[in-house]
Amino acid sequence: MKVVVSSQGETLDAAASPIFGRCPTYVFVDTETNDVTALPNPAMNQGGGAGIQAAQFVVSQGAKAVLTGNLGPNAYDVLEAAGVPGYLVPDGTVRQAVDAFKAGKLQPVGGANVASHAGMGPHAGMGPHAGMGSRSSTGSASSTETDALATQAELAKLRETLRALRQQLAETMEKIETLESKK
Repeated sequence: MKVVVSSQGETLDAAASPIFGRCPTYVFVDTETNDVTALPNPAMNQGGGAGIQAAQFVVSQGAKAVLTGNLGPNAYDVLEAAGVPGYLVPDGTVRQAVDAFKAGKLQPVGGANVASHAGMGPHAGMGPHAGMGSRSSTGSASSTETDALATQAELAKLRETLRALRQQLAETMEKIETLESKK
């Protein structure tokens, strides 16, 4: 099985990267033959859409599993749509990550475990008012609770819509790539 490890370098002894979409290198390892191929991440310096592009890249290279520290929602959705599972890798080398995967010791990623743009810097994707909390002191507790429930329901609906759109985008981009490769 061909797996890919987000990495800081190009060898089995390189440090595994905790970042997926903007890591410097992807190390592809055939778990049966131990053949290794290291490729630079084409999405590393993207202004936006790095997770989508990175996920499409590793899928196009034939990866059947992704071993990484973090997966953002865009990357996770593309991988999920392609049927490629992600696994959480603790600190260590690429070799240690692959060995842990082969031994069944890595935990599968059940969803995105970081926010969008998490690999861009300490406050990326947080918005201009992140961490400021609510500044309103009006309204009763019941009104505040009702507003919070309505907000949560709206967020859940929007997230589901976004998930469906991401899947549709991933499928559309894959079709475009397939058609362009036939030119």
